[in-house]
Amino acid sequence: MTEPRTDPAPLPLSGVRVADLSRVLAGPYATMLLADMGAEVVKVEQPGRGDDTRAWGPPYTGASTESPGESAYFLSVNRNKRSLAVDLKDPDGLAAVQDLCANSDVVIQNFRPGVIDRLGLGHEEIGARNPSVVYCSISGFGPEHTPASRPGFDIVVQAESGLMSTTGPVEGPASKVGVALSDVLTGLNAAVGILGALFRARVTGRGENISASLINSTLSGLVNLTQQALTTGEEPHRLGNAHTTIVPYQVFATADADIVIAAGNDALYQRLCTALERPDLAEDPRYATNSGRVEHRDELVGEISATLRTLPAEHWRQVMIEAGVPVGQVRGVLDALRSADAEGDDVLRTVEHPTAGLLEQVRAGFRLDGSPPPLIAPPLLGQHSRAVLTELGLEETRIDEMIERGVVHQSDLFRTHDDL
Repeated sequence: MTEPRTDPAPLPLSGVRVADLSRVLAGPYATMLLADMGAEVVKVEQPGRGDDTRAWGPPYTGASTESPGESAYFLSVNRNKRSLAVDLKDPDGLAAVQDLCANSDVVIQNFRPGVIDRLGLGHEEIGARNPSVVYCSISGFGPEHTPASRPGFDIVVQAESGLMSTTGPVEGPASKVGVALSDVLTGLNAAVGILGALFRARVTGRGENISASLINSTLSGLVNLTQQALTTGEEPHRLGNAHTTIVPYQVFATADADIVIAAGNDALYQRLCTALERPDLAEDPRYATNSGRVEHRDELVGEISATLRTLPAEHWRQVMIEAGVPVGQVRGVLDALRSADAEGDDVLRTVEHPTAGLLEQVRAGFRLDGSPPPLIAPPLLGQHSRAVLTELGLEETRIDEMIERGVVHQSDLFRTHDDL
């Protein structure tokens, strides 16, 4: 058995620079994951407006008379980054970002097709200056899709991918998932592709041109449902909070609240019957196998539901846990965060934000057993503009002139020093 490391170790992506030209969710989520693993991420934003999600509120935090504050949406996917606010329509601003990209290990962008090439920031131009660059383009429908310029917001892709058709009540309308899942899946796929390409680039010096689309990420994320449709030649039926091929695997009402039970195999089903004190259900030949339980879904679910309604959720949750049956209470988001933290998950981390004060953040879904991941507050717009441009070799007088002309925005709170 491997002993946990006690010596401080560099994070896996320490020394990797990422030029992040993306905005909204998929790209920023990918770069946040890279930053959580130690990469230096420079987020390029438009002066005055910044990332679209800075305005996606309320809710906001850290409001003042000059500003509505920082939107919760922006804060959720932009920690551990530096913000360079520069106008790409200005030749000097564009040249600075071209240099940034050419001197980065990774470039990620989600501009409309054609725009990035006109700016001289496409893969061909950046790759010519840096053959080992890992370049990732994110789009709604992929580079081969017709028309190429079709925009792809998450809700559009949830509809087009079939995800929406499988979500919602049995007799009700199709529903979107409560979070922008197509964006999140795309961010994860982009990060995975980047990591694989970085590994090869470090060995061979060969870069990569990666494309990640919301539609392909969502279609691949439907896993068993896509294979079910291909196998049967039929559309999967919408089952609300039940499972298409496993029974019982769904939400059940108790005397006071809803719980989820996931008896994913025959052994777990037998444990469930014991916990319910229903030996008759364990012995009934109709329910002996999962195939039988799927065939007789309505009868079995009715019997289980009747028993569960006799006692409160916490009773059943404890009984199921003791019996080894997968069970969970249907919680609200805030309740889920507090419950997970109280049960030892250490899911929340706190960071000092320059305007919002103490800010709670949800840590990434992975853990590293070496040095803890960094935690730097999501940046103010242009918080690091001067520092990044200085690192790129621009003289201070030149930076001052660009700020004076409005080509570069430097946050008023950080005009004379960098907080990193």
